[in-house]
Amino acid sequence: MAQRGLSIFFENFLKKQSLFANKKAIQTTYMPESISHRDSQIQQLANILAPSLKLETPSNVFVYGKTGTGKTLCVKYVSEQISQVAKKQEIPVKILYINCKMKKIADTEYRLIAQLAREFGKAIPATGLPTDEVYKAFFNAIDGQRQSVIIVLDEIDQLIKKSGDEILYNLTRANSEFNNSHISIVGISNDLLFADNLDPRIKSSLSEEEVTFAPYNAVQLQQILKQRGKEAFKENVLGEGTIEKCSAFAAWEHGDARRALDLLRVAGEVAEREGSQTVEITHVDQAEEKLEKERVLEITATQPRQTQTLLYSIVALSPKENQTIFTGEVYEIYKKLCFKTNIRPLTIRRISDIIAELDMQGIISTRTISKGRYGRTREISLSIPHHLKGNMEKLLKEALEIQDG
Repeated sequence: MAQRGLSIFFENFLKKQSLFANKKAIQTTYMPESISHRDSQIQQLANILAPSLKLETPSNVFVYGKTGTGKTLCVKYVSEQISQVAKKQEIPVKILYINCKMKKIADTEYRLIAQLAREFGKAIPATGLPTDEVYKAFFNAIDGQRQSVIIVLDEIDQLIKKSGDEILYNLTRANSEFNNSHISIVGISNDLLFADNLDPRIKSSLSEEEVTFAPYNAVQLQQILKQRGKEAFKENVLGEGTIEKCSAFAAWEHGDARRALDLLRVAGEVAEREGSQTVEITHVDQAEEKLEKERVLEITATQPRQTQTLLYSIVALSPKENQTIFTGEVYEIYKKLCFKTNIRPLTIRRISDIIAELDMQGIISTRTISKGRYGRTREISLSIPHHLKGNMEKLLKEALEIQDG
């Protein structure tokens, strides 16, 4: 399109009738009036956190489940309901939500505690103070009045990977020194084994309860999409089979409701761009291809250098679609790449942990097989569509500065 024609394009765009009535209803940040298929988990969370309204200390709680199973949505819903009751009854309850994946907010212990202190009106510089001093400022701010404080740490496993688990010990042990207030932690994690890897001393101080979220099945996803789609789109816009197709794609990918909602939203956007009056199955197919490419490349680009080196080793050993390879083969290639790129190789045990993380993210799939008296090994295969392998390989080559030959 010629640059001179852009203003005409935008003017015509404004005249177009949108297929959407309320696009926010199918965005992942949207809070619906009711949350389908999560009554049990919502009630469990409510039971655990209710003592805060009597200014008693609720149990710490870890919320587990794969991406898109409604963990964050339900925690925010219960938090909002507690906050509303607390405000109405004039009960001093404060709930803080922190996403631990956010850079410059929660990617170090200092930044997290500084951010929490700021929520209580303390001016903490971005850097420069001893961490002990930041903790002191935060704890003094909390204990300055009688109150119940609930700290929600979303993606808590990411925080512990970056900062270590001592931060949990410091937060939970603080209650023994408070005179007026108390802290409870709600940790949200995609890693079902997260707490198993904590220091036993820290596990003991947490004394946490657990709430688990199973993946949605295809029928449940359909019901969620129908509920949200009815609000998001104008009447008679969704073509036959579009909801079912989005649900089927997402159910196949571990029952991810977030994925299903993204598919429906992008399918609607694709249909709008094409000038279609309805959203059809073909638009869902185009949305799936677009989102899969974005997801794979985003995950690949944001991995640490060690993980990228391991992933490139797997890609290099997987010339054919669905071809399986073994951990030992991958580790040998990985060590050679580390030598070429001046990276210190990790131990085979740590590499096994990273392989498990990539499996959880859906980039690879693994299967443990027995080799009899020779022990066990893992079969590994790429889980991404074969046509995206080239894009991933190119991105990793550039990130690791690997030259051909």
